[in-house]
Amino acid sequence: MRLLLELILFLPLCGAVLLALAGGRLPRRVVEAVACGTVWGSFAATLGAATLFASPAKVEIVNWLTDFEFAAPVTLYLDPLSLVIALMVTFVCGLIHLHAVAYMAGDPGYVRFFALLNLFVAAMLLLVLAENLPLLYMGWEGVGFCSYGLIGFWYREEKNATAARKAFIVTRIGDVALGIAIVWLYELFSTTSLTGINETVFLMPLMVITPIGILLLVGAMGKSAQLPLMVWLPDAMAGPTPVSALIHAATMVTAGVYLLIRLFPLVSVSPTVMAAIAVTGGASAFYGASCAVAQRDLKRVLAYSTISQIGFMMLGVGAGALAAATFHLIVHAFFKALLFLGAGCIITALHHEQDIYRMGGISRSLPAVSRLFLAGALCLAGFPLTGGFFSKDAILAAVWGRGGMLYLLLFLLGLATAFLTAYYTFRMVRLVCGGEGPAPQPLTPLMTGPLVPLAILGLGGGLLNIPHYLGEGLLGRVLASGGVRVEHAATATELALQAVAALTAVGGISLACHRYADSRRPLRIAEGAQPAGGLTAFLLHGWYADRLYARIFVEPFTGTARFLWQRVDAGLIDGGVDRLAELLGRCGSWLGRWSSGRVSTYLIYLAVGAVLLLGWLAGSAAGRGGW
Repeated sequence: MRLLLELILFLPLCGAVLLALAGGRLPRRVVEAVACGTVWGSFAATLGAATLFASPAKVEIVNWLTDFEFAAPVTLYLDPLSLVIALMVTFVCGLIHLHAVAYMAGDPGYVRFFALLNLFVAAMLLLVLAENLPLLYMGWEGVGFCSYGLIGFWYREEKNATAARKAFIVTRIGDVALGIAIVWLYELFSTTSLTGINETVFLMPLMVITPIGILLLVGAMGKSAQLPLMVWLPDAMAGPTPVSALIHAATMVTAGVYLLIRLFPLVSVSPTVMAAIAVTGGASAFYGASCAVAQRDLKRVLAYSTISQIGFMMLGVGAGALAAATFHLIVHAFFKALLFLGAGCIITALHHEQDIYRMGGISRSLPAVSRLFLAGALCLAGFPLTGGFFSKDAILAAVWGRGGMLYLLLFLLGLATAFLTAYYTFRMVRLVCGGEGPAPQPLTPLMTGPLVPLAILGLGGGLLNIPHYLGEGLLGRVLASGGVRVEHAATATELALQAVAALTAVGGISLACHRYADSRRPLRIAEGAQPAGGLTAFLLHGWYADRLYARIFVEPFTGTARFLWQRVDAGLIDGGVDRLAELLGRCGSWLGRWSSGRVSTYLIYLAVGAVLLLGWLAGSAAGRGGW
C-alpha cells in the first residue's frame, strides 16, 4: 500500500518536473506520452490501492516541518472518501490529458502546458491524500498556482493575463482565511492531523468552533467560487478548454467542498456554520443558474453552471448529506468534463467561434459530438434516470428532510434552480446543435474519443448510488465504511420528491425547446445582435458583481494608490527633495558670485574683513569700559 500511495502522488509530480526541466529537448510525442502516461499510471496505482484497501491507512513518507512540539510530516492518508475522490481525479484528468493532446496540437507552448497540467493533478492529489493541514494547504496553494499559470497560458493577450491575476487575487482571500483557521486549529488542538482534530473536536466549546467553521467556509468560498467570491470563475474561461474542464470538473473548484466534507466532524458541531454553508450553497446555486440563462459565450454558460452545481454540493454539506454531496461531486465531474470537452470539440470545429447565437447545425454536421454533448446536457439538466438526476435529487431530499423554515426555503430555492438549470441547458443545446450552421472542420478521434466514457459514466452514474428503495448504493456503502453518515428518506417521500424533481426538469427542458423552436441561423444571429438591456443585461453581467466590487474595493484602492503616488510620493517627498536641492543650488550660485578668481579682489575682501574684525573688537572693548 505504501508504494501505491507514493506512486499515486509522485508519478504526475515527476512528470511535471521532467517536462519542466527537459521537455524542451524532448520530441513532442515523448512529451505527450510522459504527460498522459504519468496520469494514467497514477490512476492504475489508485485502482490497485482500491483493490487492496481494507481499512484506512496512513503512510509517512518523510519528515517535513518539525520544530519543538510542532510536527507536520509528509503523511498520506487513504480512507474511503479520499480513495473515491482520487479515483475520480486520476480517471477524469487522464481523459482530459488525452483530449488536450489533440486540442493543443498546433500550440508552440505545449511543453509548458503539459508540465502545468501534470503539476495541477499532483497538487490536487496531494490535497486529497494529505493527512495534516499544512500538507493539505500546500496542495491547496498548488492548485491555485497552477490555475494562475493555465488560465493565463496565452498571456500575450492582455485579457488572459488579467483573468489569471483576477483568479489568483480573489482566491487568495479564501486562502488567507483558511491559513488563519489552520493556525488557530493548531493552537487549540496542538496537532495538525486531520484525523486527530476530527476525533477530539468534541472537547472544544461551541463559541470557538463557530468562528473557525466560518473561516473554513470562507476558504471554501474562494476556491469553489461561491458567493461572494465567485467573480473569478467566469473569467477563468480565458485558458484553453482542457484547462476549463480540469478546473471545473475534477480539481480546483471541488477542493472547497472536499475541505468541508473532510472536516465535517468539526463544522457540524455548530448549527450556525451548517446554516451558513447551506445558505451559501443555495444562494450560489441560484445565482449561477440565473446568470447562465442570459450568457452568449458557450464556455461562460458552462462556467456559471459550475458555480450553480458546486452550490448544490455545498447545500448538501450544509444539510448534513455528505454521501449525497460526494455523489453529486463525482457525477458532476463526469458530465461537466464531458460538456467542456464537447464544447472544445465544437469550438475547434467551428473555427473557434464561441457565441452560441452564431453556432448551430452541430446535430447534422457533427452527429457523434452532438449526441455526446446532448448526453452531458441531459445529466446537467437532471433529466430522469441520468446520473445528474439521482445525485441532485439526493441533495434536495436531504434538504427537505432537515425540516424547519430555513431548509424549506432552501428546498424551494433548489427546485427553482433546477428548473433554471434545465432551461438554460437546453437553450444552449437548441442554439448550438439545432437548425443550420457554418460548415465545421473535421475533428480527430483523439479529440472526440475521451467523450465516450464520460458520457457513459454521466448517464449511468446513478448506479453508483442507487436510491435506497432499490437497495443500498455502492458509494453509500463505501463511504459508510469510513464513518460517513448516510441518511435515507422514507420510500414514499423519496418517490414523491423524485417525481417533483422530474417534473421540474422536464418543465424547464420543454420551455427551452418551445422558446427556441425556431432555430434558423439568420434569425438567431439577428436576435443575438440586439443589445441586452434590463434583466437580461443584469444577468449577462453576473448581477453586476464585478462593477460592485470595483466600486467598493478596486476604485478606492486605485484612488488611494494614485493619491499616494501623485500627491504624497511625487508631490510631497520627491517635490520636497527637489525644492531643497533647488534652494541649495541657488545659494551656491549666489555664493559663487563672490568667487572671481582675481588675487587683487581677494586681497580687498581680506582687508575689508580685517577692518570689520578690528572694528568689532574695538567695539567690544569699549563696551567693557576701555582697553
